Amino acid sequence: MNKNEPETQTIGQPPAALINAIRKVLRPIVRLLLSYQITYPTLLGLLKSLYVEVAEQEFQVKGKRQSDSRITLLTGVHRKDIKRLREEPNSENVTPKSISIGAQLIATWLAGDDFVDANGAPRPLPLRSDEKGLSSFDNLVARVCKQDIRPRVILDEWINLGVAHVDENKCVVLNTGAFTPEQGLEEKIFFFGKNIHDHLSASSSNLLGNKPSYFDRSVYYDQLSAQSIETLRKDANDIGMQALNAINKKALALQISDSQSSSPQYRINFGIFNYSAECNSAPNNKDGHNDA
Repeated sequence: MNKNEPETQTIGQPPAALINAIRKVLRPIVRLLLSYQITYPTLLGLLKSLYVEVAEQEFQVKGKRQSDSRITLLTGVHRKDIKRLREEPNSENVTPKSISIGAQLIATWLAGDDFVDANGAPRPLPLRSDEKGLSSFDNLVARVCKQDIRPRVILDEWINLGVAHVDENKCVVLNTGAFTPEQGLEEKIFFFGKNIHDHLSASSSNLLGNKPSYFDRSVYYDQLSAQSIETLRKDANDIGMQALNAINKKALALQISDSQSSSPQYRINFGIFNYSAECNSAPNNKDGHNDA
């Protein structure tokens, strides 16, 4: 077989390259599961439930009810388990309240001209408006939160989560350019699930050949020193935040405009990642790679 020819797939068998890729995707998941003492039987039960859920919701035959028998055919899960699993409630879309409000507040802080400095960076905000007429943390909360929530309650939670701090001038300062809690486990878990889900969904859609394709690119280099990795890590963080802030500002403006429309509502998740690790073995190719 010519090495340039695509791998042929045996009927009833998935491509070997796909199986290898799935093993690579699942390895950090398994590492995380073991770190939290989530055992194989627990994961097995979760996978069974997900197989039934995805088959029921996304593999329907148009105009026909998705029966237990067809789900069994698609998934290999026994019919008695399917009946039970289809009746169980799904609670995975619950968003912690602190995240829903916090993300909106910081998005507005980063995008609002009256909340940023001349360079577009989030400006330290006094707790309350002063004689200079500068926008304050109270103004920010009042603009975003329609319900009666005291700004101090939000600030105390942010300080507890490591999202913000109060400086020597008694101004509220963001510790990061996004709602990325340093302390709250529930909040970290929420973003882990949301971001990894959407990244995998985009990559999977591209792999299946769906159109339009999603932007999913990376830059890969090896044979770098620890010092070079640190230099690139800082650059990746700085340049990444510039891109995120630009998209955030435009998305917030469009959301305000679109809120007047009765057309269907969609969501977008734009992310940038950076990862580094020690090379396990000497690679054959020492060149850089732009995964385009």
